[in-house]
Amino acid sequence: MANTNLSSYLAESQRGRSLLQQVFGENWLSKQTFFTVDTATGIFNTTYGRKVWQALNNQTRFFNAIPRVTWGNVAGWRVRDDRGSGRSRPITETGSLPTIDVSNINTVSSLPRIVGTTFGVSIKSVFTANLEGGVGDVLAMEHENAERDHAKEINEELLAAAGSVVSAGAATSFTVPAAFAKNYKIGDAVSQWDDSANDWIRTSGSVVSAVNTSTGVVTVATGTAFADTDLATIYSRAGFTSLDDIVNEDGARISGGSTNANFAANGGVRAYDLTFGGRVAGTWNAGAIVSHNAGVGRSLTLNLIDNSIQNIRQNGGDPKLILMGHDQYFHMERLLNAQQRYLGVEEYQVGIGSEKTFPGTRTGLVLATYQGIPILTEPDAPQSVSTGDVVLGRNVYVLDTDALEIAIAQPTRYIENRDYFAANQLVVRGLLFTLGEHRCTNIWVQAAIKDLSA
Repeated sequence: MANTNLSSYLAESQRGRSLLQQVFGENWLSKQTFFTVDTATGIFNTTYGRKVWQALNNQTRFFNAIPRVTWGNVAGWRVRDDRGSGRSRPITETGSLPTIDVSNINTVSSLPRIVGTTFGVSIKSVFTANLEGGVGDVLAMEHENAERDHAKEINEELLAAAGSVVSAGAATSFTVPAAFAKNYKIGDAVSQWDDSANDWIRTSGSVVSAVNTSTGVVTVATGTAFADTDLATIYSRAGFTSLDDIVNEDGARISGGSTNANFAANGGVRAYDLTFGGRVAGTWNAGAIVSHNAGVGRSLTLNLIDNSIQNIRQNGGDPKLILMGHDQYFHMERLLNAQQRYLGVEEYQVGIGSEKTFPGTRTGLVLATYQGIPILTEPDAPQSVSTGDVVLGRNVYVLDTDALEIAIAQPTRYIENRDYFAANQLVVRGLLFTLGEHRCTNIWVQAAIKDLSA
C-alpha cells in the first residue's frame, strides 16, 4: 500500500464520514447544545486549574453485578407454569389411567432496547480549553463523562420504579414527587387509574414526551385529565426493563391505591412477564413474591427478609443477592447488632459480578452477608411512594441472579462525527449507544419488599 500524507488521510476520512451522512441522513447525529466559549459554559477555571471533579454519584453497582450475556439467536422462550391437572396419580391394579391433560404454556418474547448518550463540542472550545486556565482536552473530557453517564442511565433504567400515585394533573401531564420523576422516561407508555371512577381509563397511546425532574411534572399524550390520588403506572418501557417490572405480581398494590388498582390486567395495566409490551391478562404470575403495605411506610424486619428467602427456595430457587439502599442497610445492621458475637471476628468481602460488598465480619456487626447471601447497597434502588405522595425508603430485593441477565445484542459503540457541512456548524459530535435488554428467565424466584420507611 502506498504511503499517504496527512492531508490525504484526512480527506479520505472526511469522505468516509460523508458516506455515513448519506446512509443515516442529514441529522443522523444531532444535538442542539454544545460546549462553546461564547456563553458561560465554564470551560475556564480561573483559580483552581484544569482538573474537573465529579459532583455526581456515578456508581452503577446493580449493572455491574448482573451477568452480561450475548443476545443469542432467540426472540424469546416459553414458560411452563402448570403441570396439568390430574395427569399423574397412583393407579390401582385394575384402575383407570390418569386423565390426559397438557401443560399450560405461556409465550414469552423479548426484544432489544436502545439506549443512547450524545455530546458535542465546538471547534473553538477545543482550542481555547487548552489555553492557560482551561480544562484541557474538552473533547476527551466530555467523551469520558458521556461514558459514565451512559452506564449510569442504564443502571437507573434497570432500577426504575413501576409507577406511583399522582398529586396533581391535567389532560396532558401529571405530577409526582420530584425525587420520583426520574423513574419515567421519554417513550414510556403510561396507564392511568381514575380514582374517582374506580377504573383504568388510559390503557394505550399515552406515551411520555417530557420529564421535569425538578418539578416532578411528566408530560404525556392528551386524554382524560389526571387528578390528585390517581395513579400513573408504566406498562411498557422505552428503555431497559427494570427490576421493579420483573419482581411484581398482579395483586400488588401501587402506592396504596385502591385494592382494584393493582398490577392485574384491569384495563391494560400489566406487570412484566418478559413479553414485549407487558403481561397478558390472567394470573399466571401468582408465584411472584412481593411484600407491600398498601402505601404505608413500615420498618424493615428480619421476618420480611426471611420470608422472601423461604418463598424463593420453596419455588425452586436459590437466593444469590440481597439488594437494598443505604437506608435499609443501616436498619438491617441495627437489627443484627443485638446478635453480634465476638468469637472469630474477621473482616471479609464477597464479590458479586465486578462489585464487592462492604467489608463485613462474621458477627453481624458490620454486614457483608445475611444467611450467607451477599448484601449489595445500591444508591439507585427503587423507592415506594405513600398514599400521601411522600417518597418512602428504598425497597429491598432478594434475587436469584442465575435467572437474571443483561442480554447484549450490540455492545456499546462510540461514533464521532466531524462533518461540518452536514451539521451546518463547526462542532464535533459524539454518540454512545447500546442495544440490549434486561431479561429474567424465572420470575418466581425473585422477591421484593416495598413500602419501607427511610
